[in-house]
Amino acid sequence: MNIHLIEDDPVLARSLQINLELDGHKIFLSTGVRDALQTQSSQSIQFVILDLGLTDGTGFDFLTQVRASDQNIPIIILSAQSDEDSVVKGLQFGANDFVKKPYSYKELTARMQVALRKPAVVSKQYSFGELSVFLELRSVKYKNDSIDLNRKEFDILAHFVRHAEMIITRDALMTVLNNENDIFDRTIDSHISHIRKSFKQAGVEEIKISSIYGLGYRLEKT
Repeated sequence: MNIHLIEDDPVLARSLQINLELDGHKIFLSTGVRDALQTQSSQSIQFVILDLGLTDGTGFDFLTQVRASDQNIPIIILSAQSDEDSVVKGLQFGANDFVKKPYSYKELTARMQVALRKPAVVSKQYSFGELSVFLELRSVKYKNDSIDLNRKEFDILAHFVRHAEMIITRDALMTVLNNENDIFDRTIDSHISHIRKSFKQAGVEEIKISSIYGLGYRLEKT
């Protein structure tokens, strides 16, 4: 295969490149986001091995831009940033798998074979500023931090983000929760209040849910 190896550590990159070439692959090496994107667009790449810490950005920057135009190419993150948030974020942004350094070459090649058989599932995402809602995963992120909401609050916030800066009436929000039998105006107000508290706890300062007198609510930037 034509494999794009994106790694800024020359020792690690060279070691992995040699092993992959011994297995018959052709390797294209990049060390930063900018040259990685250039290589990705100019070469016939069939597989990507991606580090997160790069010379001019992060692997997430590369991953986001590539997945915007190519949902199918297999991408494995290979990184020492093995904390839970990094793993979850990598998978949310469309990586097929996440392999933690130090790694076993045998394990890496086995995971590459799995990635070739199974495409990544990229969660449908809506964003407003640095607030992101992942529909399939039913998760909310502000920057790199999760915001915990219950099921009804998530549905309400997802509707707000999809219609950011538009006035949303209480009737519209009750329609969003139309499978519920206990939704009333005061219930909507309670959910909005809890979302606001969750924003405050997460340090969300530039985005707010405003009350529009006599009309409803609007998600907007401060």
